[in-house]
Amino acid sequence: MASKTAKRLDGIGEYYFSRKLREIDERNQQGKNIINLGIGSPDLPPHPDVIRTLQEESAKPNVHAYQNYKGSPVLRRAIAGWYEKWYGVELDPESEILPLIGSKEGIMHICMTYLNEGDEALIPNPGYPTYSAAVKLAGGIPVTYEMNEANHWEPDFAALGQKDLSKVKLLWVNYPHMPTGQPPTPCLFEKIVAFGKKHDIIICHDNPYSFILNEQPMSLLHVPDAKDTVIELNSLSKSQNMAGWRVGMLCASRERIEEVLRFKSNMDSGMFLPVQLAAAKALELGKEWYDEVNAIYRRRREKVFDILDILKCSYAKQQVGMFVWAKIPGSYRDGYALSDEVLYDANVFITPGGIFGSAGENYIRISLCGSMERFEEAIARIKAIIHS
Repeated sequence: MASKTAKRLDGIGEYYFSRKLREIDERNQQGKNIINLGIGSPDLPPHPDVIRTLQEESAKPNVHAYQNYKGSPVLRRAIAGWYEKWYGVELDPESEILPLIGSKEGIMHICMTYLNEGDEALIPNPGYPTYSAAVKLAGGIPVTYEMNEANHWEPDFAALGQKDLSKVKLLWVNYPHMPTGQPPTPCLFEKIVAFGKKHDIIICHDNPYSFILNEQPMSLLHVPDAKDTVIELNSLSKSQNMAGWRVGMLCASRERIEEVLRFKSNMDSGMFLPVQLAAAKALELGKEWYDEVNAIYRRRREKVFDILDILKCSYAKQQVGMFVWAKIPGSYRDGYALSDEVLYDANVFITPGGIFGSAGENYIRISLCGSMERFEEAIARIKAIIHS
């Protein structure tokens, strides 16, 4: 008998990159040797001290049991210290920090904690597709708010304020913004917090990119009294080159932490203790770590600019984060058309902006994750199809 999936999966497609990676694998099996410049999975290793800590701790006999649902006190104290040092934000490690098995699970935890059937959540367009999927899976209704280049990829709060917000429980924001690389300003963050307070909406800020090519890491929690309305997610995936380790955090008021924990504690247990202790070591790294990583990304970004120039795309050089966002030339129907041409003719994969929402259809996004040799090879391949 054929199985029938739950209604909550209606309208939820497989994640775009999951499908595209299968296609790339198939093409690689045909000998195409695809250069994947689409996904932001750091190819650089964590700091050697972080790996050494994991090795040493995991060799101990007493670290393999179930862990505290709220995470190790060592990790929570390290997160608090990291937030104070880099963001100027004071967090109580006992009550205002919840370690996560990657911040992506936090998106789901928040939606399941606060959304009832029919509740609405405001979702950025363009924005990370998981926000909308998590809202739907929780029974909520994603309502997009469109952003554009002319408005510096910021929400139009005047327009949002005129909408019927009576069913809106959550507002998702993400700065530095993915996919556009727009950095935040203190003024923008103040507007976001004020909007949440005025309309009694929980602001969910997803903040994994604040250290990448960005000289001024910022937290939304730095705004005075932000904890009254803000939940912030953060991650070691990008800032510490630990994407596969799955270490994230949720930072908020005691009340919010306790509410989310009621859901999370029924979904999983704490992460492997040696991973938590290694993550704590990673959070203690100094400015030289971030400078070293960003120097590499800066060189790579110049190569990506070269690719975009060959493709006659336009882009802002002051964008930050792990990607470069660019507007396609008018000769292409949309970003999908340009992406497909480069994939099928040059065997290079770049991300079409339309996967991030309708406001991204005339854009593409290129990841900075890859060696200089891979970028040089991508440049050669794309030059060959453009000039042929």
